[in-house]
Amino acid sequence: MAGTPVWSVDPRTGKQREQVAVEATPREVDRAVRAADAARGALADRAARIVFLRAAADLLDASAARVVEAADAETALGPGRLTGELARTTYQLRAVADAVEDGAYLDVRIDRADPSLAPPRPDLRRYKVPLGVVAVYAASNFPLAFSVPGGDTASALGAGCPVVVKVHPDHPATSELCASLLRRAAEDSGLPADVVSVVHGFDAGLELIRHPLVAAAGFTGSIRGGRALFDAAAARPVPIPFHGELGSLNPVVVTPAAAAERAEEIGAGLAGSVTLGVGQFCVKPGLVLVPEGADGDRLTGALTKALGETEPGVLLDHRMRDGFVAGVGERAALPGVVAPVTPGAGGDHTVGAGYLTLAARGLLADPRAYGTLLEECFGPVTVVVRYADQGEASAVLALLPGNLTATLQLSAAECAGDSATPAPACAPAEQLIGQVTRLAGRVVVNAWPTGVAVAPAQHHGGPYPAATSHSTSVGGTAIERWLRPVAYQSVPDPLLPPELREANPLGLPRLVTGAPAV
Repeated sequence: MAGTPVWSVDPRTGKQREQVAVEATPREVDRAVRAADAARGALADRAARIVFLRAAADLLDASAARVVEAADAETALGPGRLTGELARTTYQLRAVADAVEDGAYLDVRIDRADPSLAPPRPDLRRYKVPLGVVAVYAASNFPLAFSVPGGDTASALGAGCPVVVKVHPDHPATSELCASLLRRAAEDSGLPADVVSVVHGFDAGLELIRHPLVAAAGFTGSIRGGRALFDAAAARPVPIPFHGELGSLNPVVVTPAAAAERAEEIGAGLAGSVTLGVGQFCVKPGLVLVPEGADGDRLTGALTKALGETEPGVLLDHRMRDGFVAGVGERAALPGVVAPVTPGAGGDHTVGAGYLTLAARGLLADPRAYGTLLEECFGPVTVVVRYADQGEASAVLALLPGNLTATLQLSAAECAGDSATPAPACAPAEQLIGQVTRLAGRVVVNAWPTGVAVAPAQHHGGPYPAATSHSTSVGGTAIERWLRPVAYQSVPDPLLPPELREANPLGLPRLVTGAPAV
């Protein structure tokens, strides 16, 4: 192969496995985007999109053994985890197909003309249309669910937008395999294969975001990388929407009553959440507020035991491993920071889980000096901040930037009662929920944030830097990112799009003068 080679690398050994592809040149990026744009007309067929999405899910399921084997060889995430991730991936493809079939995502609204109003109202009909070619930037930590066949791709295709995916360098072979399956599913469904294509290389990613035919972008990754692409999207002669999921600390607050009630359970649960996927989930709890005193000590004791028994694990690549070791070392060296279980290098290719802890009063005395503790550290580590009272806990929360999630561990009494008559003990918890709602896109109570269910009510996003927009990348409304509304005024019925015609030939749900109708 000519050009800069793209290698598949085994993270368990650091050795190159095979050359998968070459990095795309500017001309090749241009060719991919233009081919995708040419496929827009075929993708406008809503029925064909539904067939395609379901065929893609079926083909991925039928190829599960090959897909899981390829992904494990490049990520070391393990067959069990990857089998579950593939099931999630095909589920969300089918869920998007169901949403497209239902048609509510088009948000059809009709206001018939009414000359008796002051001022008179003309006939207005509104729905949503696809933006155009979408650039998707694949994530490192989910080689399937947030990569080539993942949620950004599925929702964009569901909206009627062809996709060009910038492959993540950590799993190029998996990405090529999944792309080939999606392209085959497209052709089997009567669509051009170029409704989905992939490109490799850092420079190719920049060329992609700058291409004049790219109409929107989706990204999952680091703050640094995402912000660079976000700025490039805004600096274009015609700026485009950039839906980026960047970084998140995902704070947890344990109330004194919760610690008194079930300290050991919370400590063990926290350890499981921090180490899930070797701490490489975007919703890993990175900062935990635990009360001072004996109950808090019982919690941290359980956390110490559980993390101390956790076997070293392999991160997605050696660059991330080096970053984790350096990041933990920098944080552990701060004054007043203690490591009851020291996280860091576990061997030449592994890392060990652990946690750092300090007093809230020390953090609050000089927040700027402890700034790195308030930033995500990718890997199996968390920071436990011991607080003396609710005032200290609230003051620490006030220092935090935007997050994907915020979790509260509450006692049974703090959750008692009902909406009509909440128990008196609920009042402080209500205040906490109000405070963390300002910080996060998803608020969790008495559970753990790791794991993002694909469901109509899900929201995976949050205030910056958790995300660059207020949209979700997971759930029923993810498709909205790739659509824009258009209103038609006083347009004769035969000239309207079928979705807006009076007879409703497509049987779409719609609001007619404010009332639901079909």
